[in-house]
Amino acid sequence: MIATTSRRVPRRDSAENRESLLAAARVVFNRDPNASLETVAAQAGLSRRSVYGHFANRDDLLLELVTTGARRVASALESVSHPDPLTRLALIASKLWREVESVRVIAVVAVRGSLAHHTADILGAIRFHVRTAISEGQADGSMRRDVPTERLARLVEETALVVLEDSTEHPLSARDGDRLAMLMTLAIVGLGWRDADAFIDSKPELAWPESQPNPGLRH
Repeated sequence: MIATTSRRVPRRDSAENRESLLAAARVVFNRDPNASLETVAAQAGLSRRSVYGHFANRDDLLLELVTTGARRVASALESVSHPDPLTRLALIASKLWREVESVRVIAVVAVRGSLAHHTADILGAIRFHVRTAISEGQADGSMRRDVPTERLARLVEETALVVLEDSTEHPLSARDGDRLAMLMTLAIVGLGWRDADAFIDSKPELAWPESQPNPGLRH
């Protein structure tokens, strides 16, 4: 008889435990980015030993969490498209906010902490889309031309991060944060605050979906 070999398939409960740990880490680290593996294991209803069966240490778990999240965001933003560069840029800001607002603390850690370069590599395509929209907007006169494209793109990115960081320290509803992300992005590329406000209101595609809750009020 000839012996045959086959690739070992992970046990179903092992795969489920891994997903449970990642889901728990998402909750725990968003509440406290310095939380221990023991806290994550408790949140998942698993033992501390089970964590080490999947992740070598806390940094390994955080890396997996950030990588998975960044890839999800990058994938979600691939679908953002609009012929008007100003609207497209606002859509990018809005979509980015909606993808990360439920895990704001983790998102800030991902782009400001030790994994910043790793996250930036995964989100490279988003940066390309931002630069392209700005380049087109400068060409058609809808965006300011006194600042080079690359620098303006970096300022837009930094503005989005500031809105995100501020929302982790000062309560901001999902809807209000969505609008603020767009308003600040439009302001950076050259629109006055009244013009930015009117621009958002004039574009149905930039409206907050009625199906989503609005726990805050627009000011």
